[in-house]
Amino acid sequence: MRLLIISHVSHFRHRDGYHAYTPYAREIEIWADLFAEVVIAAPCRDGVPPANTCRINRTNVRIAPQKEVGGTTWRHKIGICLALLPLVISLSREMWNADAIHVRCPGNLGLLGALLAPLFSHRLIAKFAGDWSGSPHEEWTVQLQRIVLKSRWWRGPVTVYGKKPDQRPHIVNFFSSMLTAEQLSRARVSARIKRFRPPFSVIYTGRLTRSKNVDVLLRAIAALRADGVPITATIVGCGPERHFLEVLARDLHIADHIHFAGAVPPDGVLDYLEQSDVFALVSNTEGWPKAMTEAMAFGLICIGSNLGLIPTILGDGRGLTVPPRDGPALTEALRTITCNPDSYEAMRTQASEWAQQFSLESMRTELHALLVRSWDLGDANFPQRCKSPVAE
Repeated sequence: MRLLIISHVSHFRHRDGYHAYTPYAREIEIWADLFAEVVIAAPCRDGVPPANTCRINRTNVRIAPQKEVGGTTWRHKIGICLALLPLVISLSREMWNADAIHVRCPGNLGLLGALLAPLFSHRLIAKFAGDWSGSPHEEWTVQLQRIVLKSRWWRGPVTVYGKKPDQRPHIVNFFSSMLTAEQLSRARVSARIKRFRPPFSVIYTGRLTRSKNVDVLLRAIAALRADGVPITATIVGCGPERHFLEVLARDLHIADHIHFAGAVPPDGVLDYLEQSDVFALVSNTEGWPKAMTEAMAFGLICIGSNLGLIPTILGDGRGLTVPPRDGPALTEALRTITCNPDSYEAMRTQASEWAQQFSLESMRTELHALLVRSWDLGDANFPQRCKSPVAE
C-alpha cells in the first residue's frame, strides 16, 4: 500500500538521503513503518540542511517535490495564485497513484490537500498541528482548513490537540512525543537525581519568532538579576528574532547570563534539559508543545502560557501558567521557584511521571489502531502491522 503525505514542511536532499525538521522526521519514520511505500508531496531543496534537522532514516520514503509557496505580503499572495494551477495538477497526479492520503495542516499545501484528497481516495487521514480551538490572530486560511476538516467533505479521521466535546466522531484527540522509550528512560533517571541549586538555569527551546515571547523571558531574567537573584537562561533554537533577542540581552545588561545555543541536534537538546531547572514557554498560541512534555519528562519545573492546551498539560499540579505577555507574572513565578525550589518537588515529580506515557513507540501503536479502526481494515490486511522499522 502506497501512502501519500501532503505537507508544507521544507525537506532537504543531501548526500544519500532526505532531511527535515527533527520532530517531523521522526514522525515520518512512524508512517514509513506502517506502509510499504511513502511518497511525500512537499517542498524540497538541494543543499546542506540546518542543524535542527535530521535524516529520515527509512529506505521506503521518497519526495515528490512541490513548489514552495507562502508568505504574508501581497507579492507572496500573488505568487501563490500563480502557482495554484501547477500545484493542483502536481498534487492530483500524486493522489491518483496513491492508495491512501495523509494531509498535514495547517499550511498552504495542506489546504489544497484537504480540498482535493476526497476526490481521489476513501482512505484519508489528516493531522491539524495547530491550536484546534482557534486563535483570534490566525489567518483566514487556517480557519478555512479547520472548517473543511470538520465538514462531511472530509471522510477520514482528523487527529487534533484538544477535541471539543460537541464535535463529530472523526475528530480524534492524538497526543505524541518525540522521545523514544530509551530516551524516556534517560529522562526518568535525570528527573530522579535532579537537584536545584543556584545559579538557577531557565531554558527555552523552539523557534525564535515574535509569537514565542522570548523577549518577555529575557526581561524577567533581567528584573530578577537586578534584585540579586542568581539566575541564567539558555535559549535553544533559531529564527528571525535571534538578532533582536541578542541585542535586547545586551541592552538589558544580561548578555553574560544568557546563552544563545542556536540550532541544536536532538541529543544536544536533551543534554541541555539535563542541565536545566526550569522550562519556560509563554507563547501566544500553541498546539501540542512537544518541547514542554520533553522538559516535564526530564523533571524541569515548567511555566507555560494560560492559552490553548498548555493549561491542560500543566493542570492538576504539573506546572505553572501565566498570561503570554505578562512580564510581571512570569517574573513572579520565577522568583517564587528560586526562593523555595524544594516546595516544587512534588510538582516536577508528578509532571515527569505524566510525561512518561508519550513515546514514539506508543504513537506508532496508537496510529496503527486508529487506521485499522477508521478504514475498516482487518488487522491481518494492514500493510505493515507495525513491523520492525525499515531503516538502512
